[in-house]
Amino acid sequence: MSIEVLPISQPEWTPLTHPDARRVASRGLLRLDHLALAMLRFEPHGTIHAHHADFDIEVICLEGEGFTSIGTEQAALRAGERVRWPASISHRLWTTENPMVTLMVEHLKTR
Repeated sequence: MSIEVLPISQPEWTPLTHPDARRVASRGLLRLDHLALAMLRFEPHGTIHAHHADFDIEVICLEGEGFTSIGTEQAALRAGERVRWPASISHRLWTTENPMVTLMVEHLKTR
């Protein structure tokens, strides 16, 4: 048996470049046909714009706290909590005074 050790897709934190994303950096960890993993790091007053995806996404808060929305509903999200964003429904993450780090688990072939 041979152990294959591979690099992650985006080893460094990279600022999000979408014009409506502010104070957020991402770090891609893994991309397979059915699954993608990435981390998002929010500074205080960071935000990603409201958008939807064609697949379900699990958002796991690893550190800090912030907020999430799904459609018109909003909720706080704290370290040790997770939320599932259903496919095709608008969602968003943001912070106020505190930073936050999340793990994004994209289920790429759910539909």
